[in-house]
Amino acid sequence: MSTAAPQPQPLWQPGPARVEAAAITRFQTWAAERHGAPADGGYEALHRWSVEHLETFWEAVVEWFDIRFSTPYARVLGDRTMPGAQWFPGGALNYAEHALRTAADRPDAPALLAVDETHETRTVTWAELRRQVGSLAAELRTLGVRPGDRVSGYLPNIPEAAVALLATAAVGAVWTSCAPDFGARSVLDRFQQVEPVVLFTVDGYRYGGKEHDRRDTVAELRSELPTLRAVVHIPLLGTEAPEGALEWSALTAADTDPVFEQVPFDHPLWVLYSSGTTGLPKAIVQSQGGILVEHFKQLGLHCDLGPDDRFFWYTSTGWMMWNFLVSGLLTGTTVVLYDGSPGYPETGAQWSVAERTGATLFGTSAAYVMACRKADVHPARDHDLSKVKCVATTGSPLPPDGFRWLHDEFADSGADLWIASVSGGTDVCSCFAGAVPTLPVHIGELQAPCLGTDLQAWDPQGKPLTEEVGELVVTNPMPSMPIHFWNDPDGSRYHDSYFDTYPGVWRHGDWITLTSRGSVIIHGRSDSTLNRQGVRMGSADIYEVVERLPEIRESLVIGAEQPDGGYWMPLFVHLAPGATLDDALRTKIKQTIRAELSPRHVPDEIIEVPGIPHTLTGKRIEVPVKRLLQGTPLEKAVNPGSVDNLDLLRFYAELARTRS
Repeated sequence: MSTAAPQPQPLWQPGPARVEAAAITRFQTWAAERHGAPADGGYEALHRWSVEHLETFWEAVVEWFDIRFSTPYARVLGDRTMPGAQWFPGGALNYAEHALRTAADRPDAPALLAVDETHETRTVTWAELRRQVGSLAAELRTLGVRPGDRVSGYLPNIPEAAVALLATAAVGAVWTSCAPDFGARSVLDRFQQVEPVVLFTVDGYRYGGKEHDRRDTVAELRSELPTLRAVVHIPLLGTEAPEGALEWSALTAADTDPVFEQVPFDHPLWVLYSSGTTGLPKAIVQSQGGILVEHFKQLGLHCDLGPDDRFFWYTSTGWMMWNFLVSGLLTGTTVVLYDGSPGYPETGAQWSVAERTGATLFGTSAAYVMACRKADVHPARDHDLSKVKCVATTGSPLPPDGFRWLHDEFADSGADLWIASVSGGTDVCSCFAGAVPTLPVHIGELQAPCLGTDLQAWDPQGKPLTEEVGELVVTNPMPSMPIHFWNDPDGSRYHDSYFDTYPGVWRHGDWITLTSRGSVIIHGRSDSTLNRQGVRMGSADIYEVVERLPEIRESLVIGAEQPDGGYWMPLFVHLAPGATLDDALRTKIKQTIRAELSPRHVPDEIIEVPGIPHTLTGKRIEVPVKRLLQGTPLEKAVNPGSVDNLDLLRFYAELARTRS
């Protein structure tokens, strides 16, 4: 008789009351009665049903969340071929109409809570949000904005940005935004592709205790976007509107009921952009209907959000998490918008935002959690976080130490904290795997693949793997997959981005392990994978052990195939103040990697650098550095507008030159 390997103890397990109260539990019971879902077997059985009976599952989601079609759909899935699956053909609806539904039942409840670095809170009620959207949508129509026109925002995470998005969607136009810390070139690389007719803009923003005037950048955007018919000025720093610009206050003053343009299910809702580290950012277009059903599922079932919740995620308008955050309105949830530096005036600032706003779901980056741990922040001790039910992280894999630290910090205060590490992509504006309120949490693991998402790990031949590292693939279409990329008339760029490795199957570009328990481990990007003598390891695994050392502020590792057939794997380290990269520290780093990861993945060289370059959305730039070190010239290795600090990349280019 074979004995199964002992299963590790979970870090956290939801109690029976929590499981019973979760929306996903009620959904399963209801779907069993109405749609033939399995009543028993818990989440695992529900997930299997959701991917094996894809059309029935998505029909159940539509019914459960009362998604209203003004024109009925012919069937759930017209064509399931990827790319190009047709969802709910014939159906018509409007995203903004659903996002504002709560105004009818709870007009005086808060829809938005906006906080900035002064930590003053501004409340926008549901009735006020609906009124402003109605007024602005009418003004957009007066300006000649029609369904399919593009409307752009150069805005921080403020209520005006959410109002502009919803008014754009109400009109059937297509929203797109960038954060005001993006320079003119980065913004133009994005907006020039989609040719907006309206630009919403601030005069500047506040970050890290300083005011940043952006009027010169706005002037440059206006001169370089010839398609603009109107510019709308939001005086965040209190300046006068520039000549020819319209005043935000004038466009949002009327008491007008919003008119919601009924658009086909696959009508474009917004354009998001890939980080664009190589070449122009991909302009990813998602549909009104696809986002609506995907976000209802993700927020209402996986995040367990409802009318009593307050949903905070630290993000900027240049990251898909902002769009995801605004969708919290769909479930009648109060959305918390924070505009400012994540660590101002001190590292623990985000926790005080959560305390002040009564956040129930606190979302942040894995990097922020690790920074708090390193800075000896004690969130639950120093703040009243008794309302926080879930801390969710994304952006990069949350290291095991991050799980332990969060759990222990909250457990000490008697809290029953659900930690949800989630992973998805701008490409689907959602999660492939992550939060399930009814499942245990294991250290270093995402709880499970999401409903309706047939997530698998494949080997190079397309064979599914369990307990082995493979490529993250999705073998079923998801409603929020891009309808197309902008300026990609034959679809070749879209096809090459996801479907060139396994025909008809979405390959995302991440290395994952699916465990025999059904949980998911993310190892980092598969295109910057470290492959030593056939043993593959994700860069995230290296960062996790190296950055635990107090001397290391941040690190970057790449593996570069050499012309002579060799493989060079340097580790770049940005040191903490006062630390020195001497032989003792080099030995310590190597011993740590050898002991905790693998002797094969000890770097060939450890090199001190003045800093680690990131994309504008905060991801470490691995592939372009690898290209630089393989001799690609800087202007070809990276799109300069996508990088937070180009001078840092020049350092790596110079290093490549001296090495050759």
